[in-house]
Amino acid sequence: MTALYVEIHALHTLPPSNINRDDTGSPKSAMYGGVRRARVSSQAWKRAIRTHFNATIDPADRSYRTTHLVEKIAGYITDINPELNEKAGDYAKKALAALGLKTAKPKGGEEQDFEVTGYLVFMSAHQLRAIAENVVASIQDDGSLALDKKSLLALTKGKHSVDIALFGRMVADVPDMNLDASAQVAHALGVSRLDTEFDFFTAVDDAKAEQSDADKGAGMIGTVEFASTTFYRYATVNVTSLTQSLGEPEAAKAAVLQFVDSFVKSMPTGKQNTFANRTLPDGLVITLRTDQPASYVGAFEEPLTPLPGEALSTHAARTLVEYASSLSEAYGTTPEVTLTQGVGTVGETLSSLGAKHSLPDLLSTLDQELSHRLAIQG
Repeated sequence: MTALYVEIHALHTLPPSNINRDDTGSPKSAMYGGVRRARVSSQAWKRAIRTHFNATIDPADRSYRTTHLVEKIAGYITDINPELNEKAGDYAKKALAALGLKTAKPKGGEEQDFEVTGYLVFMSAHQLRAIAENVVASIQDDGSLALDKKSLLALTKGKHSVDIALFGRMVADVPDMNLDASAQVAHALGVSRLDTEFDFFTAVDDAKAEQSDADKGAGMIGTVEFASTTFYRYATVNVTSLTQSLGEPEAAKAAVLQFVDSFVKSMPTGKQNTFANRTLPDGLVITLRTDQPASYVGAFEEPLTPLPGEALSTHAARTLVEYASSLSEAYGTTPEVTLTQGVGTVGETLSSLGAKHSLPDLLSTLDQELSHRLAIQG
């Protein structure tokens, strides 16, 4: 099958916010081009993407990244045969042990009915239910289990959820369960120098405020660090690999469309109640390639400085267009298809790379292009 990649390039401006903090509570950052930039980690935005599309799909098609596999499998065992309720937890534990996954009582004295794995394991609901069905079918007349590791492993490789196929799975104790990710998501990077600020706040003690003779001082004081910038966000999906992982071209196409939609609409949740920083990207460039992925982050190695009378996002859009055009000319790697979307001057500027669409029209056009290249019959 011919190599096929879908890439997403986004310019995304955030107002004062702190959506992804480091261990000191400061907005995450990184050095690039010799200058400190605002950064949102790949992991944070991938989590937001997963949360977004898990909220839009049938629960039966979702996945769980959890240590509570015993509880999940036991629940399915009970659904299949309610009479096994009392033994379901023990059966689930034995199934995981047969796979090679160790379980133990939760640390810290936490009272739970079920043991947990030593680390998070990514499994789809379909895979968990298939294991439960295998367990029920393996129960012998004396109540023991006749489990086969090879059969159980095969169940963990079928019916991958969209997010497992996109983001991959690594299981240290059972390498045969590993799956290479079909999507790569870059750390979002500010296009300009990072300048953080501090919000000094005070909180009033409501009960004390009602007392006429009480101390009128604040009940609490503190600071919250924040920043604002335009981010360059980038992701690429190996559609060929995704098709192999999901088993069907139609499923792979649907996964790509859902990934693009969730990439655009998702937002990490750090400090969101404090800053209400929900924004959508200023502009998108979606490309289809058959050679190799190519990020445009090099456009911002030299940090941008806001120009008088021009938004930083507009400056970033013009810089991205210039860089993308130069890259294609220098390496002869013009994408097979380029689609753009955006608002205001950012959208108009990016349209020089490819036809401008609304997001619904862009997804519809991308659907048609993928159907053609994956030879999906209408």
